[in-house]
Amino acid sequence: MFFTIPTILTWTRIVAIPLIVGVFYLGLKPEVQNLIATVMFVVFAATDWLDGFLARKLNQTSAFGAFLDPVADKFLVCASLLVLVHLQRTDVFVALIIIGREIAISALREWMANIGASKSVAVHMLGKVKTAVQMTAIPFLLFDGVLFGFMDTGVWGTWLLWISAILTVWSMVYYLQKALPEIRRRVK
Repeated sequence: MFFTIPTILTWTRIVAIPLIVGVFYLGLKPEVQNLIATVMFVVFAATDWLDGFLARKLNQTSAFGAFLDPVADKFLVCASLLVLVHLQRTDVFVALIIIGREIAISALREWMANIGASKSVAVHMLGKVKTAVQMTAIPFLLFDGVLFGFMDTGVWGTWLLWISAILTVWSMVYYLQKALPEIRRRVK
């Protein structure tokens, strides 16, 4: 199931990364760059919901799709955070918290899957809320302007990204607590 519609949509999130980064090297006016990057991020981020919906609807779920989907999400978020750090629109500390957590939890999930205990670190609602907050904060920070004549997206994006960093740590602690009994059993 390498080339199903849902899997192709997932691949678009990975392909989007150089496109979003590249926008900032085209020599366009900053406002135009910001708008293009924001629209691209929102469109590509929406494929996360759409590919899952279509996979279930078209009965095209696969182990490969289940593997690739979170990888594509993490690539898109991490690359966007690096762009935002480069543009000095977010603090490197918040990016390190979010990227570090993604690496740690991905490694934990892989290890737990290898020992047959992947259910103990299955996706939880807290992780989904964290992702939703991140996916809202990033386009606000990419846009970096005034929306609707009164909303400073830089301020809102900064607050939302810090909230997502808090949720990131909270969800990491949750997943580690769920995995701890199995970790203790295996380490002895």
